[in-house]
Amino acid sequence: MSLANQYPVALQIVDTFAVISIDNPPVNASTDAVRKGILSCLENIDQEKVEAVILRGEGRSLMAGADLKELEFEPTEPTLPQVTHAIEQFPLPVVAIIKGFTLGGGLELALASDYRLAVENAKLGLPEVSVGIVPGAGGTQRLPRAVGMLKATEMIVSGKPISAQEAQDIGLLSAIIAEDTMADIKQALSAIGAPLTKQKLSERNIPGYDHDAYQAHTKGLLKRAKGLPSAQVAADLMSQTSSLSFAAGVALEREHFLQLRRSLPAKALRYLFFVENALGKQVSTQQPIAKVGVIGAGTMGSGICINALISGYEVFMVEINDAALERGKSHVVSELEGAVKRGKLTAAQKEQCLNRLHASGELSSLKEVDLVIEAIIENLDAKKSLFTDLGNLVGPDVLLATNTSYLDVEEIFANVPNPSRVLGLHFFSPAHIMTLLEIVELDSTSEDALNKVKVFAKKLGKKAVTTKNAWGFVGNRIYAAYRRQCEFLVEEGASPEQVDQAIEAYGFAMGPFKVADMSGLDIAWRMRQQMQSTRHLSRYVEIPDRICEAGRLGRKTQAGYYDYGEKGMPSSSSFIAELVNDYRAEKNISPVNFSQTDIQQRIIASLINESLLLLEEKVCATPEEIDIALTSGYGFPRWKGGPIFIARNMPIEELESLMAHLAKVSGKGHKAGNIAMINN
Repeated sequence: MSLANQYPVALQIVDTFAVISIDNPPVNASTDAVRKGILSCLENIDQEKVEAVILRGEGRSLMAGADLKELEFEPTEPTLPQVTHAIEQFPLPVVAIIKGFTLGGGLELALASDYRLAVENAKLGLPEVSVGIVPGAGGTQRLPRAVGMLKATEMIVSGKPISAQEAQDIGLLSAIIAEDTMADIKQALSAIGAPLTKQKLSERNIPGYDHDAYQAHTKGLLKRAKGLPSAQVAADLMSQTSSLSFAAGVALEREHFLQLRRSLPAKALRYLFFVENALGKQVSTQQPIAKVGVIGAGTMGSGICINALISGYEVFMVEINDAALERGKSHVVSELEGAVKRGKLTAAQKEQCLNRLHASGELSSLKEVDLVIEAIIENLDAKKSLFTDLGNLVGPDVLLATNTSYLDVEEIFANVPNPSRVLGLHFFSPAHIMTLLEIVELDSTSEDALNKVKVFAKKLGKKAVTTKNAWGFVGNRIYAAYRRQCEFLVEEGASPEQVDQAIEAYGFAMGPFKVADMSGLDIAWRMRQQMQSTRHLSRYVEIPDRICEAGRLGRKTQAGYYDYGEKGMPSSSSFIAELVNDYRAEKNISPVNFSQTDIQQRIIASLINESLLLLEEKVCATPEEIDIALTSGYGFPRWKGGPIFIARNMPIEELESLMAHLAKVSGKGHKAGNIAMINN
């Protein structure tokens, strides 16, 4: 017998089981129709004729969370808490079948059930903090009753999913099954033993735990969350759970859930989710890339090789220096072995990756590849010479890409025949970990070549933004404006520590001067020297140059903007304080006292302004790609959305005032962006 209705949920009677199947592709997200469908099926079960209910999902998962589009609006009934309550209070035992990614509301459905069976490759989690909210259907209350406070808090505050095996080990599952077939389900239930009974988590007490260990563990979780507001709310909520009744805990959870879903950070995270998912969605190619050549076996080149190998490509690594080639191969092997230890790859997958790696010192080994990525020294003549040779060696349809960060891509390929196949692919280091990729499109680049690399980028797991050939492309161009404004602030009265503290308090992973010390101050110094002829056109702060002239080049010399002791921890430098004070006195600058908010507003204004200029100059394809670049590759806090998101959500009068103040304080050479560009 089966019951079909107007909802994407079906009821079927199989032997003595009522089977409720959610069928809402692609991931069975919780929607109004799904929730109504589950309740409709429960209401239509003839309880006299079945012994238990089986809740399962068609396709890849039971349910992979909420439909995020619904979170833009006020909740409608039935809500997910009403559904989980109905499942838990249903007179017959309910068995949830967990498979694929069973996340968020999907796991909350399973927690409301009496038994939980998981397919062995399933992933389970409550990742709500990653979209700016907390679980809202009893997850924060039922999970600690199932697995204890420490593990429950870890899953909820970190948002990271766990494997079926780990879920079994911590007591979350009743059993692991090979597949979600009725035969496997029946066998597992038979092993549990008859009769099946109600096992309400809401009626359990939370197991006892060490409160000091719990607080220390939570502190570590919040440190790793790096200021994510929803993680802090989740931690606060969990800390109260053990002292509340189940009903009071559920009420408090719902209150926080509803408050957070309306918050700007949650809106920002949903915005990024949607714009990132839209990247490359409509792109396809008839001849996808299969074989990839990488020239250069240094940190960047070997990282690109690792990324391509893990993504299933056959990779040809070329490095003319024998010792560097061996180091590059060793790095690949080491990273793949590390991935096995972390459970990211199996031993068999690691061997398959290594079997697809071909290392050589000869360019001739690249004759059969579909794409060549150059990752050698950042020197125009060296890159240009390499591609002049390469363009005549490989076939006319082989795509050629440079990994330059700042150089003129057009000039690099000046001597290459068939320029329709050339472009830039700016990876970020380490290339196998960082998700941002800038695709630099030239006027000569064909649509076919562009589509091929976009498909390639998607398979690599990259967030690929498309940019025109312009200095710094998108990310480095905006970052240069950001650093310049930070230097202005130091010149005017702030200390490097004050600027870093303000930026980190805003949510950036690391302040600009700590980043500069880590990267090495000499890199930017050399670039400034190369641009010396145009320095007079804009306001220029000499403080960074004087620091370099004093031999302070950052962490590698144990001195930069900060002093670094034996343990490598940064500390305030009296040398820098004196250098900056002397510089101000020399320039007749009376230092200004800046508040943390003053610093933050100046920096955000500079990011917005440079973003507007990029859009005016048509360097970036869409405004949203600017936000993707900064949040994916430059430490901008995701829950702030990015400079475009911030500008769009700011009252126009406030934005105009902010930009006018920036123009006033930035001095000679400042170019104001057009505010109208934010909605293009």
